[in-house]
Amino acid sequence: MTCEGVPSYIFCPFVDYGGVICYNTIDKYKGDFVLMSEGIIKIFAGSASKEFASQMCEYLGSPMGDCTTLVFSEGNTFVRINESIRDKDVYFVQTLGLDPNNEFAELLFFLDAFKRASANSVTAIIPYFSYAKGDKKDEPRVSIRGRVCAECIELAGADRVVTMDLHAAQVQGFFKKPVDHLYAQELLCAYARYLGIVNDDLVVVSPDAGSAKRARSMANELGCAVAIGDKMRSGHDENAKVLEIIGDVKGKNCIVVDDFTISGGTLVDVAHGLKDKGANDIYAFLSHVVLQEKGVKKIEESPIKLLVSTDTVNCPAVKDSSKIKILSAAPMFAEAVRHIHDRTPMSNLFDNPSQRMLTMSFASQMSLDDMMKMNKK
Repeated sequence: MTCEGVPSYIFCPFVDYGGVICYNTIDKYKGDFVLMSEGIIKIFAGSASKEFASQMCEYLGSPMGDCTTLVFSEGNTFVRINESIRDKDVYFVQTLGLDPNNEFAELLFFLDAFKRASANSVTAIIPYFSYAKGDKKDEPRVSIRGRVCAECIELAGADRVVTMDLHAAQVQGFFKKPVDHLYAQELLCAYARYLGIVNDDLVVVSPDAGSAKRARSMANELGCAVAIGDKMRSGHDENAKVLEIIGDVKGKNCIVVDDFTISGGTLVDVAHGLKDKGANDIYAFLSHVVLQEKGVKKIEESPIKLLVSTDTVNCPAVKDSSKIKILSAAPMFAEAVRHIHDRTPMSNLFDNPSQRMLTMSFASQMSLDDMMKMNKK
């Protein structure tokens, strides 16, 4: 079987679903494989992740599915799928970021719509799962919000969930369905090397004990030491106080690592603490950034030299900041879709990340010459 205008040798059948055959195609760029999603796979996007999903589709060489979201004047949300998805494997992309309640409702409505439209399977791709912060009952009469959201997602029709850097990895246990938990560490470490800051004078800093494991993992990959901040939070007002820095940072360059920031307060407090301890250049490397104008201003006026994060949340406020660099996680999620569809282990994505994925992730932050040098490595 061939496709008009395309040489037959680049196609190889993957699997037959009742006479509908899905094809893979070989991308001549670095010999990587890219899905041609003409047969049984379809990627759709919610209103919070249109640009992110578009980058995923560009990476995979697949058109994005057509769907509509309407919000009526009284606040009700209406969703509609504008094409047939019967017997197709659907991947729906919706982050829970700057407007999590409405974004979550839209996610649930679409999952229900896909199931009612007879999709073969429905995978919820949630680049940033903000309600993962509600992962425990740590005071009387409070909700474990992450568990409630997980149950809603499954009841609405999700067969699988793909997300990145949950606030706590055990949140996966709230789901009965499979969860593919991606990590931004590979992207962030690669960018640290690109910046040329990985040397004997580098220290990875955790802002609190809760992020110590994350900091240790990054330090092991970069081959450097670790320091930990002692943080105290007295309420739910997004303001935490860093009391002490544990570890030797004098005369060192520091990378502060965390999963996300909302106000920038903790990062700025840690940066001031590090400066008080004699640190040199201070960087912040985060998986997710959920900043508004006030938080961006706080970062701009802080001792932080550069904040690096991913585009799991579309934050307009950060785009004009000279101190904030955004890498794209969309190629990584696209690779995850390919691994799921090809039934290959997700660990391959982290053990041997493709050069094409890294290059496309850094594309907006690199010059053409730098990209060509990176491709030759």
